[in-house]
Amino acid sequence: MSATETFRIPKHRNHVSTARHRLRKALADWGVAGEQADLVTLLANELVTNAVTHCRVSHAQVRVILALHGTELLLEVSDPDRDRLPRLHDSAPDEEGGRGLALVAALADSWGCRQDRYTKCVWARWETSVPPVP
Repeated sequence: MSATETFRIPKHRNHVSTARHRLRKALADWGVAGEQADLVTLLANELVTNAVTHCRVSHAQVRVILALHGTELLLEVSDPDRDRLPRLHDSAPDEEGGRGLALVAALADSWGCRQDRYTKCVWARWETSVPPVP
């Protein structure tokens, strides 16, 4: 089975929940549920939150793509602040933030980032338990 959900949201924190709900619906439509859906939704929340929080381009939009190819899920979150690639770092125990990418690195099967021509993209991949449909 191959399916894709693609959309853009304004670069504002109050739109993170919109992205989360759209992704959750797409996962349900594709038969991805339970812990797998919770995991993808959690990490999507982290990546979208990072994009809307750290992008320095005014009036930007964040592009979100969730794709299912066979049993592989791919999430891509892009924003136009292409020269600021995210980095993992150690957060002190008393810091409120800074753990999102560590969470993504720990829970995704693989993840990374890339610079495209006008944007940067942070991506994560997972194998699902959804059987492929011919």
